[in-house]
Amino acid sequence: MKLSLSWLREYVELPAGVSADDLERKLVDLGIEVESIVDQAATIKGDLVVGRVLEIEELTGFKKPIRFTRVDVGGAAPQEIVCGARNFEVGDLVVVILPGGELPGGFKIGARKTYGRNSNGMICSAAELGLSGDHSGIVVLPPDSSPTGVDARPIVGLDDVVLDLEITPDRGYEMSVRGIARELSYAYTSAYTDPGVREVPGATAEVPYPIRLDDTVGCDRFSARVVRGIDPSAPSPEWMQRRLITAGVRTISLAVDITNYVMLELGQPMHVFDLNLLHGGLVVRRARPGEKLTTLDGVARVLDAEDMVICDDSGPISLAAVMGGETSEVQPDTVDVLLEAAHWDPVMVGRTARRHKLFSEAAKRWERGVDPQLTLVALDRAVELLTGHAGGTVDERVLDLDHVAAPAPILLPASLPTRRIGVAYDTEQVTALLSQIGCSVRGVEPLEVTPPSWRPDLQAPIDLVEEVARLGGFDAIPSILPPARGSGGLTPEQRRRRLIGRAMAENGYVEVLSYPFVAPGAADAFGLPADDPRRSAVRLTNPISEQEPLLRTSLLPPLLGTLKRNLGRGDRDLALYETGTVFLPHLTATAPPVLGVDRGPTEEEWSAANAIVPEQPWHLATVLTGEIAPAGWWGAGRTATWSDAIEAARIALAAAGMTPDRVTVRAADHAPWHPGRCAAIEVDNKVIGYAGELHPGVISSLELPKRTCAMEIDLDAVPLPPVTQAVHISTFPPALIDVALVVDATVPAAEVEAALVAGAGDLLEAVRLFDVYTSDQVGEGKKSLAYKLTFRAPDRTLTVEEAVAARDAAVSLASSRMGATLRGA
Repeated sequence: MKLSLSWLREYVELPAGVSADDLERKLVDLGIEVESIVDQAATIKGDLVVGRVLEIEELTGFKKPIRFTRVDVGGAAPQEIVCGARNFEVGDLVVVILPGGELPGGFKIGARKTYGRNSNGMICSAAELGLSGDHSGIVVLPPDSSPTGVDARPIVGLDDVVLDLEITPDRGYEMSVRGIARELSYAYTSAYTDPGVREVPGATAEVPYPIRLDDTVGCDRFSARVVRGIDPSAPSPEWMQRRLITAGVRTISLAVDITNYVMLELGQPMHVFDLNLLHGGLVVRRARPGEKLTTLDGVARVLDAEDMVICDDSGPISLAAVMGGETSEVQPDTVDVLLEAAHWDPVMVGRTARRHKLFSEAAKRWERGVDPQLTLVALDRAVELLTGHAGGTVDERVLDLDHVAAPAPILLPASLPTRRIGVAYDTEQVTALLSQIGCSVRGVEPLEVTPPSWRPDLQAPIDLVEEVARLGGFDAIPSILPPARGSGGLTPEQRRRRLIGRAMAENGYVEVLSYPFVAPGAADAFGLPADDPRRSAVRLTNPISEQEPLLRTSLLPPLLGTLKRNLGRGDRDLALYETGTVFLPHLTATAPPVLGVDRGPTEEEWSAANAIVPEQPWHLATVLTGEIAPAGWWGAGRTATWSDAIEAARIALAAAGMTPDRVTVRAADHAPWHPGRCAAIEVDNKVIGYAGELHPGVISSLELPKRTCAMEIDLDAVPLPPVTQAVHISTFPPALIDVALVVDATVPAAEVEAALVAGAGDLLEAVRLFDVYTSDQVGEGKKSLAYKLTFRAPDRTLTVEEAVAARDAAVSLASSRMGATLRGA
C-alpha cells in the first residue's frame, strides 16, 4: 500500500523533522513491513524551476501543432523551448526542467535541435512530473503565485514523502490512512484524530431508493445515499489526483475517484451507481447458479451460488465487494448517483475473488476485514466531497440496513502476557496497552476485553497477548534460547530410510523429488486393470493444477515424468530413485464428522475422522534407461535390463537389514511391467513390490525408450531387522566348488538358488550365480545356470568328501524340486 506522509499528517501529529530512517524503524517496530520510503523531491533530478512564457511562435508544416517559446526562468537570458501543448498563453507561469535534469522513469533532458529550432529544456505536464495521469496539457500555475527561477517542487506538490508498506493479511485496518495514522500515534505517543468518528445522519424512515437485503450472512450491513444534479464535467481536484496516483490508483472521473479516495482514507470500499440506469429496486442476495454478469473490466462472468450480487429488475448489476457491472456504471453524462457502502463477509469475498481471479483493491480489504461501523461515515464523507466539487442536491433520506453483531468480549488472564512473552507486565500495563488500541477492558482477573469494531483479527486471548508484546516493544523481549531437551535421535524407520537412500546413491542412482500429483489418465496409460485398487485415488478439492488433481497411488507416474523430462534435455543414460508416500484411500462412503473448535474431539469422532484418512505407506521406486555401464576404451558398455531393476530391490533390502535368505524373487505378471520380464519381490514370503521391464504398451503410451526398467517396493511392509548377532569368523580355509545345472528356461534362477541353499545345509557359506548359458548343446527350452558354492566349517578344515557330499545334497534337492541336472552328467 502506498500513501503520502502529508496525508498521514492530517490525522496524526508527527514530529516536524521526522526522518525516513526513524519513520521506517517505528513502522517496523509496530510489525509493519516497509518496502520503501521515497522523497518525491528526489524523483526529479536537476533544476525544476518556475518559468514565465515571454513569446510564442506557432510553427507550421509539421504533422501536429508545434510551438517555439521563449521562457524566463530567472537567468540572465530567456530559454528557448519547443513545446507541443496548446493550453498556455504568453504571460503564464509554467514548470520547466532545465538541461541536465531527469524526469521520473529515467527520462533525461538536454539541449537539442528539434523541428528546426533549438530547445533548451522542457515545459512539463502533470503526467511527466508523476503528479497525475493528465497528458492533455502542461501545468499552468496560478498568476503571480511565484517568482520565476525558484524551485517548482514545493509549488506543484513534489515536496512530499511516499511510504510503500506491505500489510500482513490479518491487519486489514492498516490498509488505510486511518489505520496507519493510528499506528503511528502509538509509536510517537502523539495526538490522533480519527477520521472515522464524525457526526453523520442516521437511517430515516423513508429510504432514498428501494433496496432489499436477502442474505444477512454474506452482507450484514448495507447503507446508501442519493445525490442528484451533479456536474458531470467537474474534474477531480489536483490534490486528490496526486494522492490517488501516489497510491497506485488510476483516476477515472470525479464520482469514481471520490469512492477510491474514501476507501484509501477510511478503509471502507464503496461503489457508485448511475441512478438513471437502474431498473426498479435493488436486491442484495446470493447469485443463482448459471447467472452471468459483465464486470467493469469487460469480462462476462458465470456466477457461483456462493457469490453475493446486487441486482435490479434486469438481473445482477454488481459482483458485490469485488467489482461493479457495466450496465450501471457512471457515464460521462451521469448527473444522478446512488452511493453504496456495505459490510461483506470476508470469507465470501476471498473465495469470490479467487474464483473469478479478480483481486481488486476493494476485495483485498474485504477479505482482510473492514470496520462495520464505517458505512454511514464513508457515505457522508463521499457526499461532502462530491457536492463540494460537482454541486448537486443531496437527498436527506438515508438507507441503513444494519444486522451487525456486537463484538464478543474475550476473557484474558492478566498473567497470560507475562507467561507467554517472558516479560513482566502488570495488570495496569496490560489494561493501558489494550485500551490504547481501542479495546474496552473491564475487571481484574480475568480481564474482560472487548475489541474495537476495526479489529476483527482480535478473536482469542493469544491475539491480545500479541498486541501487548507489539505495543510494549519487541525490543523489550529478551533473546533467551530455551533449554534444549534430550533427543532420542532418529527412529528406526528414519534410520532405515537414510540407509536405503545412501545405498541407492552409492550404487549410481540419483535421487529426485516429485510432486505427488497425477492426472486422471495415468491409470489408463499404465494399463492398470479395471479392478486394480491403484485406480482409486484421492481427488484434491483445490489442486495446484486442474490437469493433475489426484494424489499418487504409486511413485512411478511422477518418477517416469521426471525421467521423460531429463530425456528431453539430452540425457540418455539415467538411473533415478525416489522415496516418498503414496496415498491409498479407504473405499467407503462414510462422511467425515464435522468437528468444531470449542472442544477436543471425542474418541468416536477421532476414530471416525481417521477412518477416512487414506493409508500413506512409504515406498521406494527406481527407473533405469540407457547404459548402466558406459562404453569406452576399455570395452563395450552394458544396457540396463530387468535384472538391474531387481538388483536395485536387493540393494535396498540389504541396506534395510534383510538377509538374503529372507528375500525371494519370483516371476510375476503385474501392470505396468512386461508379463515375461517382471519379478515379485518377497520378504518372509510376503510380496512387498515388483521389478522388471515396463510393458511395451506403457513405454509407447508414455513415449519412453525401449526396454525402460522400473522397480517399486513398499518399505513400510519390510519388517525392521532384529539386533544383529556377531557371526563367528572361521579361520579355516573354504572349499570352492562350481556346479552347472540345466533346468527349463522358465525356471527362475532364484528358485534354483533357494533349493541349493536349503539342500547344502550349514556348511554352505555363500552361493553366487556367475553364468547363464543357452545353446543347442544344452537343449531347446533349456538353460544352464552356473553357481559358485563356498563351503566352510567354523571348527575344522573340511575334507573333500564333506564338501562333495554337501554339494551333492544341494544338487539333489534342486533336482527333486525343479528337475535340475548336472551339466555334462
